[in-house]
Amino acid sequence: MARAPRRDLLAGLTVAIVALPLALGFGVSSGLGAEAGLATAVVAGALAALFGGSNLQVSGPTGAMTVVLVPIVARYGPGGVLTVGLLAGLMLVALALARAGRYMQYVPAPVVEGFTLGIACVIGLQQVPSALGVAKPEGDKVLVVTWRAVEAFAKAPNWTAVGLAAAVAAVMLLGARWRPTTPFSILAVTGATVAVQVFGLHAAHPIGDLPAGLPAPSLAFLDLSAPGSLLAPAVAVAALAALESLLSASVADGMTVGQKHDPDRELLGQGIANLAAPLFGGVPATGAIARTAVNVRTGASSRLASLTHAAVLAVIVFAAAPLVSRIPLAALAGVLIATAIRMVEVGSLRAISRATRSDALVLVLTAAATLALDLVYAVIIGLVVAGALALRAVAEQARLDQVPLQADASGDHSAEEHALLAEHIVAYRIDGPLFFAAAHRFLLELSEVADVRVVILRMSRVTTMDATGALVLKDAVTKLHRRGITVLASGIRPGQRRALDSVGALALLRQDGGDHATTPEAIAAARTRLQAAGVPLPSARTCASTHATAISEENPR
Repeated sequence: MARAPRRDLLAGLTVAIVALPLALGFGVSSGLGAEAGLATAVVAGALAALFGGSNLQVSGPTGAMTVVLVPIVARYGPGGVLTVGLLAGLMLVALALARAGRYMQYVPAPVVEGFTLGIACVIGLQQVPSALGVAKPEGDKVLVVTWRAVEAFAKAPNWTAVGLAAAVAAVMLLGARWRPTTPFSILAVTGATVAVQVFGLHAAHPIGDLPAGLPAPSLAFLDLSAPGSLLAPAVAVAALAALESLLSASVADGMTVGQKHDPDRELLGQGIANLAAPLFGGVPATGAIARTAVNVRTGASSRLASLTHAAVLAVIVFAAAPLVSRIPLAALAGVLIATAIRMVEVGSLRAISRATRSDALVLVLTAAATLALDLVYAVIIGLVVAGALALRAVAEQARLDQVPLQADASGDHSAEEHALLAEHIVAYRIDGPLFFAAAHRFLLELSEVADVRVVILRMSRVTTMDATGALVLKDAVTKLHRRGITVLASGIRPGQRRALDSVGALALLRQDGGDHATTPEAIAAARTRLQAAGVPLPSARTCASTHATAISEENPR
């Protein structure tokens, strides 16, 4: 199974050491307690490793999921959260069966970076009450809770808690710069716990009692009193689990050579993990980018590393619960604050913000929505704004240009033909997409054609056309017909014919024999039509002048 078992075992042990304080901290932050975070890390971590689509992914409780869970806990209580996790697991399995994993590639980078920046801000703000050593105020809006915590601290300052949180965060951040592979989080938390016990720092509140082992699986937690009201939170949890897990797996692929995850299988693994974790009192889980990165950097090459991580955490749950229960909450707050800071990739943010104004706008909007609303709404807002800006950019590529006429491949015309073509026929080439975002501008431009007898539309360069574009083209042709102008088209592609035929535009063109395979054929048909209509030729002087102009345009000095 493993290509390098010893290296995988060492990587799994390292990840477990890093994951322990994170699992405890995210469990506490979610509102279900440290034991919920540990249960999630063990159960979800093992099952996602077995059934997931990435060899290197490490799953468990994450800060992003905690952000979503806090308002759910406040509204529905622990039973509601566990029910939401179970429903989200079912949805993830359904997404896997529907092969929806491939669509992750369509999420724009500014949305992902804005999403990550917003999550980092929310995670950091969530730790303020514990870092200040005050009881967590009521509320589910992180900005409101943070402000109330600051007010409580101002009335009764707890500098011991502040010092512990700051010291742990500083050790982690500075240590990561010095030796990135050393698990400074566990060293800092251990040091803080020892200091509290030795010096009797009673102002530093500990985690509290933990059960010695995982609870027996049970469905007693199910909250079926209002299943409809839990559906929307479950959709949010499932969407976040899918997004974060696939993003994390993609990051793991990019950090290695020869590794490529299966997105649909990864969704299946996360679905199974989230079906099982609530049975043991665990919170919803996702792929964890930070732990996955540690796993890759320490040399993991197979799923054995992720399984080892879950097994080590299980041993800690069964054998060291009394010791873990003494860890100060302020120390865990410091761990999560440092984690939030390290989540922010300043280089990526700077690069995206400098790329285009649209990218900068999407990034800022997504981050702000994450902080002010919730993660799912933030991603939806980011995708909608990014999509609208992309449509605008694509629509601006559509062009309607007047082009010179050529009767045949050589472009030879007599003086009379030049004058006839120049004075009575105009040709327009349509470049780019003709769809709803660009169609109305096209209609305005085409409807303002000067007084001529024939308009030729060269359509071979139309890249795409939807029903709106076909309808607008039909309207333009109708308006030109009302002015007595004949419209001919050339180079219509098969895909465009289907759209034009569906709205009746193709039939309208064919009434006057206006559907031609090539532009020379359309020009010849226009000349024949004008001659049959008895259009008078210009005078000889006009012909000579027009001919000379045409020659000078074809042979510029």
